[in-house]
Amino acid sequence: MSDQQKSQNEGGYTQRPSPLSSSKNPAKTLCTFLLIFLILAGLTLLIGWLIYRPHKPNFTLVNAAIYQLNITSLPYMFTTMQFTVLVRNPNRRVSLFYDQISALVSYKGQAITPPVMLPPLFQDTKSTVPLSPVIGGVSVPVSVEVANGLVVDETYGMVALRLVFMGKLRYKAAFVRTRHYGIYVKCDMLVGYKKGFVGQVPLLGSPDCEVDV
Repeated sequence: MSDQQKSQNEGGYTQRPSPLSSSKNPAKTLCTFLLIFLILAGLTLLIGWLIYRPHKPNFTLVNAAIYQLNITSLPYMFTTMQFTVLVRNPNRRVSLFYDQISALVSYKGQAITPPVMLPPLFQDTKSTVPLSPVIGGVSVPVSVEVANGLVVDETYGMVALRLVFMGKLRYKAAFVRTRHYGIYVKCDMLVGYKKGFVGQVPLLGSPDCEVDV
């Protein structure tokens, strides 16, 4: 036996680390805690989503009026229109915030009015709100195809238009508000209109409003 081993034996036994104390690793304990926390948070979010499950709003076009729709001098078109749209929130537990909403009218894929900004809107659960924006009032440059197409359509007494809403949408459930989501709404319609007519125009068929969030 060596002198070093003798000195160790003479001084008493050497203490070995306990298996129990070696298992108490702070880093491992922290990782376990974080994993449990993330699992519980995920389950909470999943349960909350299943309970509230927000649905996108519904837009329904119910009325249209044309006050001006003229080709002033090529390539400019001067248009003033008004539409009534019913916006419905189908959610029972989720209210809606509409921010930075603008509206414009297009014809044959080209805007014939500048976008008009609408005031912010809060919509409570299971509610319906009417929107009646007046759009236009400013000359807008258009292509020759658009100008000629309008002349032909006015002759037949039917004009195909598209009303567009763009902006941002937030959901609110209890005390929680989501981030902003982009919302894009297009309402395609066929209206009965002949040159020179002023006022409410008939909606031919059932206008279709498609909502994309």
